[in-house]
Amino acid sequence: MDRLLRDAQVPTTLITSKQIPDYSTRAPVAAKEMVVTALLQMSRLSNAFRYVDYEVDLVRQDTVQNLTNILLNNNQIQLQRPSLYLSGAVSFVDQNVLNNRMDVGTSGSRLETGYSKNRNATVIGLELHLGDFRTRTLIPGMDSANEVVIGNGGQGLDLAGRISEYGWQFNVGKDYAQGSGAAIRTLVELAVIELTGKWARVPYWQCLTMEQTHPNFQRQLRDWYDEGTMGVHQSLVKRSLISKGYMSEASMLETNNVSAFRAALGRFQSDNGMVVTGVVDFNTYERALRDFVSLDMDGNLMRYGWSPTASDPVDMRNSKQVAASSGKSYGKNEGPRSINLQIENVMMGRSQFEVGEQVFVSATVSRASHLACYLSNATGGVIRLIPNPMSNQSQVSANQAIRLPDWMSPNPGYMIETASPGTEGVLCVATDDDVTQRLPEAMRTEAFTPMPGIQGLKDVAKHYTEVLPKGQFTSSTMEWRVAPRRIAEPGKRG
Repeated sequence: MDRLLRDAQVPTTLITSKQIPDYSTRAPVAAKEMVVTALLQMSRLSNAFRYVDYEVDLVRQDTVQNLTNILLNNNQIQLQRPSLYLSGAVSFVDQNVLNNRMDVGTSGSRLETGYSKNRNATVIGLELHLGDFRTRTLIPGMDSANEVVIGNGGQGLDLAGRISEYGWQFNVGKDYAQGSGAAIRTLVELAVIELTGKWARVPYWQCLTMEQTHPNFQRQLRDWYDEGTMGVHQSLVKRSLISKGYMSEASMLETNNVSAFRAALGRFQSDNGMVVTGVVDFNTYERALRDFVSLDMDGNLMRYGWSPTASDPVDMRNSKQVAASSGKSYGKNEGPRSINLQIENVMMGRSQFEVGEQVFVSATVSRASHLACYLSNATGGVIRLIPNPMSNQSQVSANQAIRLPDWMSPNPGYMIETASPGTEGVLCVATDDDVTQRLPEAMRTEAFTPMPGIQGLKDVAKHYTEVLPKGQFTSSTMEWRVAPRRIAEPGKRG
């Protein structure tokens, strides 16, 4: 939440809080101090809130408060008026809303047994509101009402027996209880995030790992979009475009570079399957805000902010991988664009082929780019696979698998067939613009023609680095091993 407020450039606001009482007296906790802690924790980087600490209750006044009163009376201290305040209470504590008991036992002349188990639940509710301090009125819509369930339970075992004239007894039990303190803290933090997020108009639900496609959140986003100004919308979307590499960081300072912003916005809309308009409409606004956080498979937060997530080489080799694959994004302004190379042969999990076998590869780019792929044989000879006469357009769409060759076509035009023992591989390079004419003459030869003077895929990557001094390209390499063809033994089928 702190980083979300910082990226939204929320100005510093003075805030205070009333006491958060518990009229049921069943949850005696310092809820107001929990509110203060939550506000301070979400203001470390953003400095969004400053808490005004002033106590009017004579019973709770201490040395600091007494000194404050003395300095105020002598005009030696200035107490600033807060803009907002929080009020509320622990609205209810319903005990034993769920109570399950189970008892079972046996009885005999020399042995008696007994087992018991019980569980009960308590529901705690917290109401918090945000008010305008100047008018002492609660702001409509700035309210939070949440409940949490805490449980208690136990189980026990009794054994009793008799041997001749002597008897024995055995009893063991286990009880557990969830305290109300941690429950209230959870409710307070949830309420403070919700109230401040509504007030600052930031997608606070992302900090609660809640699904943004929920109708309530979509309705809230729509209200913010309709009430906000176009300048605010463009600022948020521009930050998202910069983090993904569609724009440079310096463009934040350029107020007149409208054409560059529209072009970058159009590429972003195209990569996300939206209608390309170059205008910040609601769909674009919602999609940009959705990318503020990243979740793992378990729904846990992995990242806050619009920062890139992939900039270093990644080694994906393991025992289950089809082949060795590595990728790298180059350039200071390069976002998390990636190229996913996969071997698509029927038998998955292979990293080795025999001479004469066919290899099928797919390449998928995470955003719209100009793509070129090269094949290297075991002796180091290199040819270009795409663009080629059958597919002379180098520009590809985002998240669209490019088949090498196109095995879905009855006439694919070419095949990738292993030629000699050794290591073969494919290198794919993605750029924002078509840089074919900037490459050396040897690399501009016709497709499927050996490139003179080019030895291996490393030479190809080297030439791209030379013609793009700023390194604004993404590459990915996949290699596989080729073994000699096995000769079938006499009398056996190969």
